Amino acid sequence: MDLIPGLPNDVGLECLIRVPYNHFSSAASVCRSWKSEIDLPLFRNHRKSAGLSRRIFVMVQSQLDSNMNHGLRKYMITPVYRLSVYELETGDWSELPPIPGFSDGLPYFCQIAPVGYNLVVMGGLSPENWEASNFVFVYNFVSATWRRGPDMPGSTRSFFGCASDNDRRVFVGGGHDNEKNALRSGMMYDVADDRWVILPDMADERDECKGAFHRGKFYVIGGYNTSMQGNFGTSAEAFDVPTWRWEKKEDEFLGTDTCPRTCVDGGDGVMYMYQDGVIVALDHSFKTKIPKDLDRVHCVIGCEGRLLAVGSVGFGKSHGVYVLDLKSHTWKKVETPEEYSGHVQSGCCLEI
Repeated sequence: MDLIPGLPNDVGLECLIRVPYNHFSSAASVCRSWKSEIDLPLFRNHRKSAGLSRRIFVMVQSQLDSNMNHGLRKYMITPVYRLSVYELETGDWSELPPIPGFSDGLPYFCQIAPVGYNLVVMGGLSPENWEASNFVFVYNFVSATWRRGPDMPGSTRSFFGCASDNDRRVFVGGGHDNEKNALRSGMMYDVADDRWVILPDMADERDECKGAFHRGKFYVIGGYNTSMQGNFGTSAEAFDVPTWRWEKKEDEFLGTDTCPRTCVDGGDGVMYMYQDGVIVALDHSFKTKIPKDLDRVHCVIGCEGRLLAVGSVGFGKSHGVYVLDLKSHTWKKVETPEEYSGHVQSGCCLEI
């Protein structure tokens, strides 16, 4: 069956790949052949090779109270978090539909990861009673719908490291259990097969660690063990999938004993993080100061040679968003509507 009646299939495909990503669900509902084509990994690759893919940043961001108090924004007594979306090429902002059962806000400190045309959301603390959950939900940008995935296996864990290979797998490592015991266990979620696989244990316990997929390996960075509550370490471990084993990295991987939450892969084979007013490369000599109107950076997201940084611009004020081009070393301010200027806990980048 022709994709478009009267046109060769290759011409029909050239038309179909030009459909904006936020209209995929409408296009996929036209007919079975269009849905089957859009669902194929080759469709995504074709869009990318033709320069038609779009990079979007998805953030776990708090909503702001519309009331003002002497020029200071008033945050809600109980913060409500949602998934906001910023499209790099167009500058558009939007919001994903709430997860079923979470219309009043996302769990605190939940983790998100990109997998193809999917966004995986997992874990976090209930806004009502602060209890940890092992839930998993997957948002598909083709159907524009959520589905429930299998819960993370084992006891509930919080503040774990999480990252994806951007293809089909999400990796989890470290964190702590309900008794505040730091964990060294890890696991992998195969989104296509919808199943979890247990990984070998890491060498060290790593609570409040950061996960990153870097140079083809899953890195679990920093954190601390049970006896060192809050005293962050500087080492990292990397899981190599082909050999199915962990590799211990140098003890001074971070360079300083600090919370690693801003550590990200920049999409250029280099790891970056925010430290004391500058963005630094962990395995290079590169560093650059953050823009002058940012007091500090709370979240950094890497995407294809760019870093998106979200930071505060003064006590009680809104959060500013900037994009750093890693080739030119220049910052560009992002025009941010007031409703998207809340605190960002975490984020990721998808190329759709």
